[in-house]
Amino acid sequence: MFNQNQTPLLDALKANAARPHAPFYTPGHKQGEGISQPLADLLGKAVFRADLTELADLDNLFAPQGVIQEAQQLAAEAFGASQTWFLVNGSTCGIEAAILATCGTGDKIILPRNVHSSAIAGLILSGTIPIFLHPEYDPVLDIAHSITPNAVESALQQHPDAKAVLTVYPTYYGVCGDLSAIANITHQYNIPLLVDEAHGAHFAFDPELPTPALAAGADLTVQSIHKVLGAMTQASMLHVRGNRIDCDRISKALQLLQSTSPSYLLLASLDAARQQMALNGKMLMSRTLQLAEEARTRISEIPGLSVLEMPQLAGSPGFVALDKTRLTVTVSGLGLTGFEADEILDEKFAVTAEFASLQHLTFIISLGNTLADIEQLVQGFTTLAKEYRRSNLTVKNQVWLNLDRTLDYALQLSPREAFFAVSEILPLTQTNKRICAEIVCPYPPGIPVLMPGEVITKSVLEYLQQIQAMGGFISGCNDISVKSLKVVK
Repeated sequence: MFNQNQTPLLDALKANAARPHAPFYTPGHKQGEGISQPLADLLGKAVFRADLTELADLDNLFAPQGVIQEAQQLAAEAFGASQTWFLVNGSTCGIEAAILATCGTGDKIILPRNVHSSAIAGLILSGTIPIFLHPEYDPVLDIAHSITPNAVESALQQHPDAKAVLTVYPTYYGVCGDLSAIANITHQYNIPLLVDEAHGAHFAFDPELPTPALAAGADLTVQSIHKVLGAMTQASMLHVRGNRIDCDRISKALQLLQSTSPSYLLLASLDAARQQMALNGKMLMSRTLQLAEEARTRISEIPGLSVLEMPQLAGSPGFVALDKTRLTVTVSGLGLTGFEADEILDEKFAVTAEFASLQHLTFIISLGNTLADIEQLVQGFTTLAKEYRRSNLTVKNQVWLNLDRTLDYALQLSPREAFFAVSEILPLTQTNKRICAEIVCPYPPGIPVLMPGEVITKSVLEYLQQIQAMGGFISGCNDISVKSLKVVK
């Protein structure tokens, strides 16, 4: 057993930041002496004294034997893993490493079509062939949930040579599928279950939250500690449990994907966030759940608004649990799109959502929120409903993954082949039935509408134009105005 009171990496960084010495090593600002004054005015000088490199006492991220190794061992125990790696390139590099460590060129991986763009990057880097599954879909709310155990079982029966299954748990909306059943099915084929648990790092610290991925049977999970806990932006963790994953391959993959000059500020923030949750996680999550319930109850009582809840009827294998700290408010009953409501709340009431979609706004309520935040959120929605209501909005349900149910068969080239193929840029109107050569996704949540190798369909083109007309933002592509697309020549 480890002493979870300890913060070995944070302590070592603090000691080295305070040690008087003449620095003749990177970074060039030399503990803040060379930082520009405007930046120092914003952040203060203290943070730069701790912006250090791999000094003797600070260990090495790629071959940890000292304080980083100790900090990762403490994290593994706190989060229920057998081994943990600290990530300074976000969960993105963790997802990419998971695919690289389990799949090679030409291998198959089973995964949902609503994966984050980092999984597509992993396919491009590895040369892996995706076997896409359509998640369960709510056509009324226009929200995709999880893939189902039956869908996974059917895919494995058709592709018994698949090397891994990857799923998203929870979704951006906080929806969790039946991960235990998916794990059991996956393990019958003696392959690992990889989980993008970017938004579920807090699950291990309160029984009222959904079951953590590792406890549900996942072999590998990647968590954005910065998204929902107390680490700095870009600081994440990769956890492994059991013996289906080659840990050496994970380490080698991360050496390819992470910076050789990792930020010790990010690493130390992971150490500190782990200690905070190990010691006080239950109290912090209980308080966070209370704040979320306050918001959920009061907003659901405002005429014209509703909040995403667990389905009233049983038998929804793509939606078996909901992270109650994730609040999705449906605003279409006010005659507003989510994009319009987002702009009004932000500009008029200083309430900023995590992301907007056609009918909804989604908010992350975390340990950093206060009762005052909740009050401001509720008052913002109260005024929005009173003063900005229009006649009811008629929403045509056109979620991207429901655009074309033949999407699985529209992958003409592997993502890697298409990404590196000779390409050309054409006006949007001339790209129908051409093979896409880039990643195109509204962000957030960073779920690709198109990826390299897929055939561009008329319905997808219409959806892209609709998203822009509604005020959404498209990223990842060469032309962010989406007046043109890059296609295989």
